[in-house]
Amino acid sequence: MFAFVFPGQGSQKVGMGLALSQALPSARALFDEADAVLGYPLSRLCFEGPDADLQLTANTQPAILCASIAALRAVEEIAGVRPQVVAGHSLGEYSALVAAGALRFADAVRLVNQRGTFMQEAVPAGAGVMAAVIGLDAHTVAEVCHEAIAGEHVVCAPANFNGAGQVVIAGMRTPVERAIVLAKARGAKLAKLLPVSAPFHCSLMQPAADRLFAALARVELGPLAVPVVSNVNAEPNQDSSRVKELLVRQVTGAVRWEESVRQLAAMGITDLVEVGPGKVLTGLVKRIAPSVRLHNVETPADAAALKEVLGG
Repeated sequence: MFAFVFPGQGSQKVGMGLALSQALPSARALFDEADAVLGYPLSRLCFEGPDADLQLTANTQPAILCASIAALRAVEEIAGVRPQVVAGHSLGEYSALVAAGALRFADAVRLVNQRGTFMQEAVPAGAGVMAAVIGLDAHTVAEVCHEAIAGEHVVCAPANFNGAGQVVIAGMRTPVERAIVLAKARGAKLAKLLPVSAPFHCSLMQPAADRLFAALARVELGPLAVPVVSNVNAEPNQDSSRVKELLVRQVTGAVRWEESVRQLAAMGITDLVEVGPGKVLTGLVKRIAPSVRLHNVETPADAAALKEVLGG
């Protein structure tokens, strides 16, 4: 039983999708469509950079989505594999919804471009930050965040429960920096600020959630061909009428990735394919569900290797 998972922000790199675009007409068509939808050459940013422009959140999000769906085409056309369930990390949930048939590709490109803009504009530059904490369990990190707030009207909360002893926190700069000190005192192996442009997946993103709600109201959804395990509740959803609500909640809610992976394993997944740039999710899944066979596809060669592994 196969699950496809799709990466989120942080997996971007200059050159992603180029080999897919050169090898598969269907992949090239995706990038052409994205360029037309956005009105600027996103494909050139993916293939050539510059990296500074690719790192802008409003560009990063559609770029990763395009590279991921291009890789999906390679999995389908070269390896001949289709999933029984899908999931995505944060932004990757939009790629998962395209794979499941609920979101049209053009709508997804437009939405994640808007989502990136909304998230970037929700908090003044520099006012909010994120930090990675490694080596403490989720409960302890939640306690650290509570202590860091110290009764003040500030925000500091877990944002990504990634698993394998890795939790990302988000909020206002001062309490997050306070949480870093507290986490180290509690025995964290690592606690440091991340080079991100906004404090994603916390209550500071409420303005972005409100704007996304309005943007989603203009989008028509199709039926879900396979279940999508949602970030906000780590449960499989196959009811398209719930998709918009879950996506809005995702903006301010923590990404429950470890629970999502455990849900996939409980559903009987034997093989998991990370579809898109990088191997971030593969590394996390390896530690969360070591019995699941792992594959990664971001190039035509990867898709051919997957086909070979599966015996043609």
